[in-house]
Amino acid sequence: MPAGQPLRIHPTPIPGLLRIDLTVHADTRGWFKENWQREKMVALGLPDFGPVQNNISFNDEAGVTRGIHAEPWEKFISVATGRVFGAWVDLRAGAGFGTVYSYEIDPGVAVFVPRGVGNAFQTLEPGTAYSYLVNAHWSAQATYANLNLADETVAIDWPIPLDRATISDKDRGHPPLAQVAPFTASTPRRRVLVTGANGQLGRELLRQLPAAGYQVTGLRRPDLDLSNPAQVAGLDWSGHDIVINAAAWTDVDGAETPDGRRACWLANAVGPASLARAAVQHDLTLVHLSSDYVFDGTRAPHTEDEPPSPLGVYGQSKAAGDAAVAPVPRHYLVRTGWVVGDGRNFVRTMARLAADGVDPNVVDDQVGRLTFTTDLAAGIIHLLETDAEPGTYNLTNTGEPTSWYQVATRVFELTGHDPSRVHPVRTKEYFAGRQAAPRPLDSTLDLTRLKATGFTPAPAGERLRQYLRNR
Repeated sequence: MPAGQPLRIHPTPIPGLLRIDLTVHADTRGWFKENWQREKMVALGLPDFGPVQNNISFNDEAGVTRGIHAEPWEKFISVATGRVFGAWVDLRAGAGFGTVYSYEIDPGVAVFVPRGVGNAFQTLEPGTAYSYLVNAHWSAQATYANLNLADETVAIDWPIPLDRATISDKDRGHPPLAQVAPFTASTPRRRVLVTGANGQLGRELLRQLPAAGYQVTGLRRPDLDLSNPAQVAGLDWSGHDIVINAAAWTDVDGAETPDGRRACWLANAVGPASLARAAVQHDLTLVHLSSDYVFDGTRAPHTEDEPPSPLGVYGQSKAAGDAAVAPVPRHYLVRTGWVVGDGRNFVRTMARLAADGVDPNVVDDQVGRLTFTTDLAAGIIHLLETDAEPGTYNLTNTGEPTSWYQVATRVFELTGHDPSRVHPVRTKEYFAGRQAAPRPLDSTLDLTRLKATGFTPAPAGERLRQYLRNR
């Protein structure tokens, strides 16, 4: 254990497995070290892996041998007292499968182990305390890969022969390398929790996600009240890797009332904040649905980096929810608007009015693009499947922006009714004498960033024809 050595990080033959030289300060009293120092270590190239749990294994005797275990989380390994012989085997799928690295660890050495790399150690001194930080809480549902300590293919040169070592029956029973199913990074990150599962988007996600190979759990408000932080914190998150928050208060006019204001903020701001906290604590990917209402509609097309400028309570609450989600390391903030799917929406209302013989007044000075849940759900899955860069993405259907009046006339036309029955009015005229929330007049969202990921939604006009044909 060299005293006073500089903090350094060394690569190893196993990609992502790093050996760290720790600075140990020794004097007549003993020694001191910074065992884990996020700022310094990240600056030197250690992944900012976000540990959430610290475990210590105390071993009475030399020769205690544990492993080889590959878990679906990262580990930062060190010893507080004593020495160990550490051995690592790459059990991840790929060309490096079976690569071995070993090194002796004393208090001046630490090792960062990526998920999927098998880890084992053998104590070289009595009274050894082996410590490791992990970035996920232990779960019985987690998928592991294990390898036999005596496997002849990897041929680890144990300092103390295994026939004289102390080994558990479970570790002795692990399979040889030829029988090990390679660890795949996708395995532990395909369990999805969908909130707002009974909404238009929630229903579509529950249809598309299983077909894309995801294990899906849908929660409705009776199952999980997002406005209750204690209920969110108390949920068993161990069975989920991804959360898609499709729940929201969407009654924009009701949000302007005293009771509605409180309910709107609880659903759209407090709820996302609670989910963001859970995502950080449990290493989850968080997908959160944002809205065109976070803008005032004066600078369209709206880009992802445009500062929020909400006009009403609903938009303000959505902007607050967006801000709460943004710090989550793996987040996708999907901004959309004018949503049409399985449920109540503008297109269905116009089709019903047309069939009932009603000649509606529809505003002609609010413009944007329809977003069909078919494409909205597919776009979200695309971001997850391609491991797109975390951040904000605008997602609507493509095509020329249209007004609500133009959409209504097209619905009448496509359902075999006279489009001249729809009467255009200005927004101020339409809401005259009624309590109503202010609306952005131009909700057009810029789709450049989304298209750069390789996903281009279908034209809104094409989807409208299909929707009315299949409803």
